[in-house]
Amino acid sequence: MAWNLLVNQPRAWVAALGLGGLGLLAQAGPVAPRLLRDRKPAERPALLVLGTVHLDNPGRDVVNTRIDDVRSPSRQAQLAEIINRLAAFRPTRIAVEWDRLEQARLDARYRDYREGRYSLGRSEVDQIGLRLAARLGLPRLEAVDWNEMPPGKEEDFDWMAWAESRGDLGRVQALRSPSRGDSPEREDLLAWLRHANAPAVMETSHRQYFDYLLLGDDKAYPGANWVGNWFTRNLKIFTHLLRLTGDPKERILVVYGAGHAPLLRQFSEQSGAFRLEDPLKWLSP
Repeated sequence: MAWNLLVNQPRAWVAALGLGGLGLLAQAGPVAPRLLRDRKPAERPALLVLGTVHLDNPGRDVVNTRIDDVRSPSRQAQLAEIINRLAAFRPTRIAVEWDRLEQARLDARYRDYREGRYSLGRSEVDQIGLRLAARLGLPRLEAVDWNEMPPGKEEDFDWMAWAESRGDLGRVQALRSPSRGDSPEREDLLAWLRHANAPAVMETSHRQYFDYLLLGDDKAYPGANWVGNWFTRNLKIFTHLLRLTGDPKERILVVYGAGHAPLLRQFSEQSGAFRLEDPLKWLSP
């Protein structure tokens, strides 16, 4: 109630409000937002994080796993089986590794695909995201990625330049070695996804980031800075996931590079924002 309305009322009516009336006025202010820490398990949307290899071989990761053309008949059959299994999860939203600020471009691609004007490319956004969303009749895919330069000077994060200047390239070569059991070029894609999303494998894969902390000294910390930004990037991705919905009836499928999966799952568990689903439940026979 506005104050000018109150002062124009009869004096006896104002007196009748008493302390209780003033209490009602005090309660008319903004309602405090519901915090994630207070979200009960039954109030959490379901979240399934699927870590995947980049099917189009973009070559932008520190360790790049390569795969043959997934548009071949054999790979298409494997992807069809993966789509069948993920469809059983019944996602109401599908979030993909696509720049959040480029949602309109993703919307246009999805619309063109559904209307027969776009042929699927090799990426997991196309081969898993678009195909599954269209099959389920979802209105769109959700772009949730952030991958910009962090604050500060680029050299503060350049662990490679630091290693070269100190002659510590042995550690760099070991870190960039692809010998981590990643061999989708020789495996069925579904089998590879089961392997990559197993808790022990994700834990081992994530552990490598702590080796980058040793690329630096007491004055320069390029490795630690770089890892810090890796965590920051995933926190920003997770922020976009949080903004999608708070409806406990929603079921969100996240299709992302496998390196992101441990942190996105960790943030989901620690925040209490989501009811985390086990991907192996949906990938296994």
